Amino acid sequence: MIRLNDILEKVSRNFPSVNLGQIEKAYVYTAKVHQGQDRLSGEPYLIHPLEDAAILADMRMDIATVAAGLLHDTVEDTFATLEEIKELFGPEIADLVDGLTKISKMTLATHEEQQSENFRKMLLAMAKDIRIVIIKLADRLHNMRTLQYLPPESQKQISRETLDIYAPIAGRLGIDRFKTELEDLALRYLHPEEYRQLVEGIAWKKEEREKYIQEVSSIISEKLSSYGLVGKVGGRPKHFYSIYRKMKAQNLEFEQVFDVIAFRIILGEVKDCYEALGIIHSLWKPVPGRFKDYIAMPKANGYQSLHTTVIGPYGERVEIQIRTEEMNRTAEEGIAAHWQYKEGKAFDSKDSKQISWVRQLLEWHQDLRDPREFIETVKIDLFPDEVYVFTPKGAVKQFPIGATPVDFAYSIHTEIGHQCVGAKVNGKIVPLRYHLQNGDTVEIITAPNHHPSKDWLKFVKTVRARTKIRQLIKSEARERSVDLGREICEREFKKYHLDFAKFLKSEDLKKVIEDFSFQSLDDLMAEVGYGNISSRQIVGKILPPDKLDKGKVEESRLKRLADRIRREPTGIQIRGIRDMMVRFAKCCNPLPGDSISGYITRGRGVTVHTSDCPNVLGSDPERLIQVSWNLQEKAVHAVRVRVICNDKKGLLANISQTLASSEINILQAHVVTTRDRKAVCNFELEVRDLKHLQAAFRSLTKLKDVMKVERIRGAPSGEREEAEGEA
Repeated sequence: MIRLNDILEKVSRNFPSVNLGQIEKAYVYTAKVHQGQDRLSGEPYLIHPLEDAAILADMRMDIATVAAGLLHDTVEDTFATLEEIKELFGPEIADLVDGLTKISKMTLATHEEQQSENFRKMLLAMAKDIRIVIIKLADRLHNMRTLQYLPPESQKQISRETLDIYAPIAGRLGIDRFKTELEDLALRYLHPEEYRQLVEGIAWKKEEREKYIQEVSSIISEKLSSYGLVGKVGGRPKHFYSIYRKMKAQNLEFEQVFDVIAFRIILGEVKDCYEALGIIHSLWKPVPGRFKDYIAMPKANGYQSLHTTVIGPYGERVEIQIRTEEMNRTAEEGIAAHWQYKEGKAFDSKDSKQISWVRQLLEWHQDLRDPREFIETVKIDLFPDEVYVFTPKGAVKQFPIGATPVDFAYSIHTEIGHQCVGAKVNGKIVPLRYHLQNGDTVEIITAPNHHPSKDWLKFVKTVRARTKIRQLIKSEARERSVDLGREICEREFKKYHLDFAKFLKSEDLKKVIEDFSFQSLDDLMAEVGYGNISSRQIVGKILPPDKLDKGKVEESRLKRLADRIRREPTGIQIRGIRDMMVRFAKCCNPLPGDSISGYITRGRGVTVHTSDCPNVLGSDPERLIQVSWNLQEKAVHAVRVRVICNDKKGLLANISQTLASSEINILQAHVVTTRDRKAVCNFELEVRDLKHLQAAFRSLTKLKDVMKVERIRGAPSGEREEAEGEA
């Protein structure tokens, strides 16, 4: 068990001249407020904050951070208040405790929202003070180390959250010692059988492996020494999660994974690293494609090292990492390796690449309110398999694997991305879908009046490109809706012999905009263009009812149809919108009980399709809207059904009688007899919902000579073109 003196000793080694009084005071206060509380293990609760503080002391964190580690649960789990913490320990420590308390209090309904909001909270905490996240990671690490005392369901839930959120953030901040241990511990509870096999597999040949590590380390040390290089050489098995991930990715058994040992060479200077690499490659044959130079091109989290894989003694694949002492510390401790403790000042985040990454994510966080979209955004950036390319001037740019010239264009400037019409890679024209490769030199070809295609969303990889393309598409769609709304209003005003241009300059316009609760004329016109507001509603705001009826001219066929649809009970609810014009798609004839999607049809409100309708799946995703069935509103719905049966006298009468017994009205019937004496009966029926239809199907299939009953998808031939044109 860790003791306070152990923590004080570690901190004093890192900061010899610092007063340790704050840590001692924090320990006494924490012991007092947590008195009588036990963990599920039966141990006093005080052990947990002590372990957290010890982890932070090992990370060489400052006095305030270690003290906050001791105090991190006091406000959440005891009667302690933030005001009391601030009064006793000062505003700096109080802010750290407050940030940790806010992260812990987050509870939401769905898994996606939980992940999204956890990410948002973590990022906001990072931007305020990165130490909050480092303390939170230490807290999670100790909780994972003692997870065996929780119920299995809680173990899995916490482990999944650790693998999805905390381990990737530790990796993105470069804290490898946290990342690897969190991943291994999560694997233990998420896949216990695979974890057990890995532990046994590593332990099975422990003696043989240790002998191999010692032999290879001696060979490397002697060879380096013969060239005048002095450094530390060590080897160890790779961590369990990395082996597990490789086995899954390549569908391998443990015995088939050869490079389970990684060697590390730590030298004095950068030039020594490259010299050592040449020595290793002269000693053993390198494996093609397995060399990576992260010294010349560091990872986004600041990680630097040379990686190579060689065929070592006895034909074994051996992975070797070569780095300096400073690089090694950065690899182990990430952002904490560069901690600045100057007269009690907090970490200066301006010089940190990790913090710039956080700021970038926060920028995306402002634009992406959909939890699923935000999760997609963050995961793309948290799990980057990176590729490095050059601009024509030789600047290095980093992208995720699979990135395209379009991603490159948007990384330079939004307008360059919008105007991108082509690209040259290494001097040759390539398609915009081309996947950038390490070392490519990329040049973008632009045209001033060009606009991005929504098809680009199918292949771009970076969040910046995707966000900018979506923003422009939404903007253009709104502009078109504004223009369409004006056009519709001009026509409507003419019907009543009103001057629309004069209306736009009158006081009536301001009153109409306020009545509909909009901010501007464009907002109002866009809603008319989308079909959410009818132009007659606007005219109704400026004409008295008697003149509205007298002045009305013959309405168009489409307007009459729209009004009829609006009056009819539809049984559809549209989230956040009332009085919306709704119609059902004839291409799929959705019924209550079907999974449905709404599609905004300009000037005609919302068309409801089944979720698997091909016309929806291939449509503009920006015009889809969430709809659901209002089961309290009773209505009948048309559906088309095909019955295939043997051509027997009286069978059509039996089918009609069965449908009538099921309380189903037949709107149309069409029967064709085939050459092999089969009857194909196509019906248009009125049913209440999917269950009503399925009950009728069961009754029909019981009839003698009925071979098949099916629901027909797709509009009748005369209406198919219109149905497909909507989407």
